Amino acid sequence: MSDRFPSDTGLLGARLVPLRRPGQWVSAAVVVVLVAMAVHTLFTNPRFQWPIVWRYFTTAPIMNGLVLTLWLTAAVMICGYLLGVVLAVMRLSRNSVLRLVSFGYVWLIRSVPPLVQLLFWYELASLYPELSLGIPFGPAFVTVKTAHLFTGVLAAFVGLTLDVAAFSSEIIRGGILSVEHGQVEAAQALGLGPLRIFRRVVLPQAMPAIVPASGNMLISMLKATSIVSVIAVQDLLYSVQLIYNQNFLIIPLLLVATIWYVLLTTVLSIGQYYVERFYARGSRRGGSRGLWAVTRSNIPLFRNLAGIS
Repeated sequence: MSDRFPSDTGLLGARLVPLRRPGQWVSAAVVVVLVAMAVHTLFTNPRFQWPIVWRYFTTAPIMNGLVLTLWLTAAVMICGYLLGVVLAVMRLSRNSVLRLVSFGYVWLIRSVPPLVQLLFWYELASLYPELSLGIPFGPAFVTVKTAHLFTGVLAAFVGLTLDVAAFSSEIIRGGILSVEHGQVEAAQALGLGPLRIFRRVVLPQAMPAIVPASGNMLISMLKATSIVSVIAVQDLLYSVQLIYNQNFLIIPLLLVATIWYVLLTTVLSIGQYYVERFYARGSRRGGSRGLWAVTRSNIPLFRNLAGIS
């Protein structure tokens, strides 16, 4: 074969020259310099007062506020998602009244900011001084003073739970609707009952769509609990505020809260990653395979190249 048309052996032995991308190198260098400057100022600026940060990092008031933040996040997410499941089922129901009630609830709650909801529930006694239980439009059997019932913690729990229920219902409904209706029809043709179809057919296919949004909501809720400090609930942020209102060390105490939030959201993000990977098994793309799996799948190609050469 002439030099103008090299042989296959020459082509296989040719050295690959990567495409030059100077813009990527320039942008990477700029980012590295900016990150280095940020890290440098964190450790060299004495106004951050890192010794004070570590002194208050694990004190009793901070840990008590942290426990309340974690408890409030867990309670709100569990109860909110239970209510969200009910709302999603109502929205998918054939009953037009249930669909309308569910749609109206989601529309109203999503239209009102969470902080406004917290303030409303905290001031509920101004609107309803008493709450009673009895026959509708008839005599009451039990009456409770609202001012004694709705403390700051309960108002925060109710307000955040109702907010989570509205958003989680849409997440669950979207996940269920992402499953092809033919899957349900095929299961019905096999004689499976509605509950078993939902548990064995619909839910496993809906979870890959539900889990990422739910994980993001959990992380967002952990951070959103900081707004309960407005109604004097002693969570992590309010505990920090109580301390720096006494010693005026505002920046170091805010850094204490920031570091705790970063640590907690990092742990939740790692957990979300593994949960997503669990529910995505069987549907992973080739790019997510490990190094050994990729190498093993390309062994036949290596053998063919060796035989040609």
